[in-house]
Amino acid sequence: MTRLVLLGDGESPHLLKWARALAGGVELYAASTRGFAADFDAAVPPSRRLALGTRPVAEGGNVGVLRVLPRLARWLRSVDADWIHAHYLSSHGTLAWLAKRLCGLRAQLVGSAWGSDILVAPERSAALRWLTSRVLRACALTTSDSVHMAARMRALGAAEVMVFPFGLDALPPDDEPKSEHLLFANRSLEPLYAPQRVLDVFAAALQAWPDAQLVVANDGSLRGALQRVAASASWGMRVRFVGRLDALAQERWYRSARWYVSVPSSDSVSVSVLEAMAHGCVPVLSDLPANRELVRDGVNGVIAGDDAATVAAAMRAIAPRAQQIAEVNRAWISEHAIFPQAVARYLARLG
Repeated sequence: MTRLVLLGDGESPHLLKWARALAGGVELYAASTRGFAADFDAAVPPSRRLALGTRPVAEGGNVGVLRVLPRLARWLRSVDADWIHAHYLSSHGTLAWLAKRLCGLRAQLVGSAWGSDILVAPERSAALRWLTSRVLRACALTTSDSVHMAARMRALGAAEVMVFPFGLDALPPDDEPKSEHLLFANRSLEPLYAPQRVLDVFAAALQAWPDAQLVVANDGSLRGALQRVAASASWGMRVRFVGRLDALAQERWYRSARWYVSVPSSDSVSVSVLEAMAHGCVPVLSDLPANRELVRDGVNGVIAGDDAATVAAAMRAIAPRAQQIAEVNRAWISEHAIFPQAVARYLARLG
């Protein structure tokens, strides 16, 4: 059986999802620059894991992570894998590439891009662009969740790119009535995700839907400021900040909300957007290439420009077709964004 090492952040639900999908299809090992989520035990036993215990931050500047390279390289040499699959190229991809060079590992490299490692990091400096390009060229195979990001990866030197959304394990049931004027947003409350625009869209929507409500999930550095904005507005009582949610709580909001708002300034295909579409939410998304791979403006959702009033008007225009749009989007998810089907194709490629 093929022996594969997952290399990434073991505390991330995204890496856990990959581990669950791969378990049973390969002899699976995992290395994490942090620790491991408790649920990892069911997919990869502790005897096949390495936790490096660093604390990298999402904003970058994690050169200190390189200090664990010798320990990682020794462990990888002992595992002697056929493939090392690194998730997030500018950090874990770099570690995999350097470990392979340091120890002369026979393993081939796979690199999965997660978004900002391709769409943002290479634009920050010539050094990051060079490093990203070098890691991509070292990979025998890469994966991308959008056609747009795959094109950027090829431009940076990637040879073979498999494109598939980081989709759902299965299509959820469609058995709960929607609150037609309930908006849900759950992206991180950080500048990249422009949460103030979510409030602006909601305030504009209230002009036609005075009974509208907004639920804002997740957390981040802007939460306090956003709560103060809402508290000072006449509509503040119609906004709920519910913080970080577990999967079940989040699913309840997906199932209740008619509208899902996600307006970051940079993004690839978001898992949250796919989840919302699968639950029948009508997506309201920022005008980004990856979002246009999912939504045709005015047809199966809204591509949001800068003017909140225009966005709200577009929402009102398609509201009579909301249930039809939900059915179309669920059908698309069923055909294109079920993750185990994509992983089966990936495993077939590894051989």
